[in-house]
Amino acid sequence: MLPTLLIVDDEKSTREGLRSALEEEFDVYTAAGTSEALTILKSEPIQLLLTDLRLGGDSGMDLLEVSLKLPDPPVAIMMTAYGSVDTAVEAMRRGAWHFVTKPLNLDEVEMLLKRALRGKTLETENKQLTERIDKSHKLDRLIGKSPEIERVSELIQQVAPTRATVLIEGESGTGKEVVAGLLHQLSGRPAAKMVTVHCAALSPQLLESELFGHEKGSFTGASQRRIGRFEQADGGTIFLDEIGEIDAATQIKLLRILSERTLERVGSNTPVKVDVRVVAATNRNLRAMVDRGEFREDLYFRLNVVTITMPPLRTRREDIVLLANAFLKEFAKENNRPIKPLTDPALARLVAYGWPGNVRELRTAIEHGVVMSNDPVIDVRHLPGFLDDRPPAAAPGVSEVPKNALDAPGEFNLHALETNAIRAALSNAGGNRTHAAELLGISRRTLQRKLKDLGL
Repeated sequence: MLPTLLIVDDEKSTREGLRSALEEEFDVYTAAGTSEALTILKSEPIQLLLTDLRLGGDSGMDLLEVSLKLPDPPVAIMMTAYGSVDTAVEAMRRGAWHFVTKPLNLDEVEMLLKRALRGKTLETENKQLTERIDKSHKLDRLIGKSPEIERVSELIQQVAPTRATVLIEGESGTGKEVVAGLLHQLSGRPAAKMVTVHCAALSPQLLESELFGHEKGSFTGASQRRIGRFEQADGGTIFLDEIGEIDAATQIKLLRILSERTLERVGSNTPVKVDVRVVAATNRNLRAMVDRGEFREDLYFRLNVVTITMPPLRTRREDIVLLANAFLKEFAKENNRPIKPLTDPALARLVAYGWPGNVRELRTAIEHGVVMSNDPVIDVRHLPGFLDDRPPAAAPGVSEVPKNALDAPGEFNLHALETNAIRAALSNAGGNRTHAAELLGISRRTLQRKLKDLGL
């Protein structure tokens, strides 16, 4: 596909002469004045703009300024028969890439256009690379390499740039708020506000006022007008956490916002337009609540345009070591402690545990270990006691760790624990020893030695 070029000149002979000379190298559009040029610029993906400084009653400088405000502005080269240093400087100051004088040297014009195109191509590639790096950096918050997390990552990238309402499902502690934050940051409007509302933390009366605002005197204690969270989030994102806890009256008002993008403050009949992207999260089964008559079906369908399900930690054990290491760095920095590695038995204990509290519980365990260890490493004895008290829940396809492997320290069966942790890692890695070693947080050589020592 040829690069696109718009030639703007009020002299037909100049326009057609340039078209004839350049059409083999460029997809050429022509315009006689500013109005015609702007119509083309707004409707076609023009990469290069070659415009005369004087366009009858119009000014090429004005066209230049308008063109540079477009979402993807063309590279502009000015041409004039009234060339002077002052005019050239002014054109460059306003954003022109270069300046040529008439009569034109066609070889020089073609060379300048090709140089300008190379510059624009490099700029576009750099911008795309920066956006990919920025997106990748943001997605680093979603820690894990399991197929479940890869799927969540793909959905976030697919959905984030759209305006679609998203429902995030998952058990408590799985990281639903992290997904909501990424949806906002990658939405194309990250500079706008993201407002979070924890729906379960407020009574129905307070929640209604919190979400939609109220007018002065609308109820006892309403001493002045209050702008609600939806209005605060105008132009950005509102995250409604624990959406399954809202009452029937609030559900009706929320349905209106999702349907009409308008709200009414408590105590007012005046509709207020809002431009808000809604992301909701729940640890409850909304479909079952609908069947029981506890949640409006029409609201459920409005919320459930796209569903992202966060998997529990017990189903993605291959991510436990990655998460643990990330939290080690975080809490070491937060507590002004050196970063200490987890010992192999400690890692095995983490991998074997069932994590009913999911990622949030793992964070607690790692912070406990960072704070409690005065040794060069973090060992089993530095981890919180609940890891001993609760039997582990095996992930699908992972061998259950025997109960005697999780007894009190005096009876702790290290051989059984290491054996089961290694078997679990190999199972999750599909027998790939390099991947299994990564899951266990040890080198492949160490894994080979342990396999030999344990007789596996």
